[in-house]
Amino acid sequence: MSNIAYRVAGISFASALVCGLATSANAQLLTHKDISLAMATTITRATMDACKAQGYAVSVHVLGREGQVVLGVRHDSAGLATFENSMKKAYTARTFARSSGEFADGVKGNPLAGALRLTNIVPAQGALPIKIGNDTIGAIGISGAPGGDKDEACAKAGIDKVAAQLR
Repeated sequence: MSNIAYRVAGISFASALVCGLATSANAQLLTHKDISLAMATTITRATMDACKAQGYAVSVHVLGREGQVVLGVRHDSAGLATFENSMKKAYTARTFARSSGEFADGVKGNPLAGALRLTNIVPAQGALPIKIGNDTIGAIGISGAPGGDKDEACAKAGIDKVAAQLR
């Protein structure tokens, strides 16, 4: 077979392969688990109860896979800024798939960190990602307790309430 014939055969094979991959890639759907409103409500209620038991009036946000708000709640006695802050903490945890406290530690002492200029990112402890294995499906953020560690403890209580469903 001549050199030209090999090239033509190679081009035909490559074209067929690319077309085949493009067709099969377009035909596939992504499947994943998401946080339902019912689950977000359970998480929020458990979180609010845990904080209330400690005497904390807080705001809670549960965000979904894409960072959208699934549920946001502010206790009647919680400070006005807690509602926005709990959402930003949750968004930070969801965006970076780690606690907002870990993110804060990572940028501590670096006011020029580019991530600090992203919308809705806040370097403050009080939010945890919600995961199934290594897949981050959302986050919960709390604001209003006297310290981010206490906010985070309430968030953990909320996630623990649905832990059996996160498998």
